[in-house]
Amino acid sequence: MINNVNIYDTLVERGYIAQATHEKEIRDLLGSERVTFYIGYDPTADSLHVGHFLTLMAMAHLQRAGHRPIALMGGGTGMIGDPDKADTMRPLMDVAQIDHNIECFKVQMAKFIDFSDDKAIMANNADWLRHLNYADFIREYGVHFSVNRMLAADKYKIKFEGSGLNFFELNYVVMQAYDFLELNRRFGCTMQFGGSDQWSNIIAGTELIRRIDGKNSYGLTFNLLTTSQDAKMGKTMAGAVWLNPEKTSPYEFYQYWRNVEDVIVGKLLRLLTFLPMEEIKELETLKDKEINKAKEVLAYEITKIVHSEEDAKAAEEASKALFAGGNLGGSIPETELSASDVENGINIIELLEKAGLIPSRGEGRRLISGGGVKVNDVKISNHEHIVLKEDFADNEIMIQKGKKTFHRIKLV
Repeated sequence: MINNVNIYDTLVERGYIAQATHEKEIRDLLGSERVTFYIGYDPTADSLHVGHFLTLMAMAHLQRAGHRPIALMGGGTGMIGDPDKADTMRPLMDVAQIDHNIECFKVQMAKFIDFSDDKAIMANNADWLRHLNYADFIREYGVHFSVNRMLAADKYKIKFEGSGLNFFELNYVVMQAYDFLELNRRFGCTMQFGGSDQWSNIIAGTELIRRIDGKNSYGLTFNLLTTSQDAKMGKTMAGAVWLNPEKTSPYEFYQYWRNVEDVIVGKLLRLLTFLPMEEIKELETLKDKEINKAKEVLAYEITKIVHSEEDAKAAEEASKALFAGGNLGGSIPETELSASDVENGINIIELLEKAGLIPSRGEGRRLISGGGVKVNDVKISNHEHIVLKEDFADNEIMIQKGKKTFHRIKLV
């Protein structure tokens, strides 16, 4: 048995696993030999976000147990994009943007996964998808896919009955299935893992391998990162929660986890930290105000993993100081403005936009009307409020959004 403890049991205990194509076989293989598995990442942005982080943590647990991950970059599939539940088709990216995003992903993933000495593989499906002859490809592989079965899958059915599913998007499942076949042939990859929304695509891959090469392969999905109301986590008023510190600062990242719902703290400790289960179970017993201790541990541990221990400590100190009514320089997110920008005053909505605290002006107006904005501890009640240059004592002001989000504006 790999590392004495079957990693499948660990993943079950920590709450990762949603579905498995062959539960017993997967468990037996993970407990008896080194397995090569893959998880795919389409480069839809220039940074990974917290949804990706869950699969990266699962990948890290599996690697620590002795297995070999393949992080598959979607340089080919990203040119189409996996159909989602949105009312419109995903925006198409050009090749240069896709390749740039992939390079950003590679740098970030290296923080979580050890790619040295064949311990893991970084692959890119552009290597086999971008140069395919379409007629030959669809002739050899397209005959193995049933459109009726595709449309029965939730993600395609919802899109088909909503805004409509075009032929371009329908190609995605064929391409992802072909990825699994290629990785099986090139690297001996026998398992594909992914979010629970990937279930139908994963099954298509296992079936293609069986039909074409007559081999067994397996699929497993992870539970998505959701709130207690089953909404996807990872969104804030300012947008997505990114792993790139330039897009979501370590302090903002820490605060996001520090402010999660009480009822999901235990789940997040299991999924997104490496803390031993004994410690997590103790933290899960905390109730009422004591749950804040568990939230602080959660925020600290995740920030340490994604950024650094130094960043986690700084964010923790800044958070505690702000809760106590204090102030710590350097740890709070900061935006610099030219003094000329406020020479004649600046509208509060524009200021919130420049600080990245709102995704739209409409959201800013709603936030202000609900009493959710303070400047230098003074509540702003009018969205036409003008912040004057004189308000910048020592060339800076502090904006508070909601109860726990703080942002410094500094004149330079």
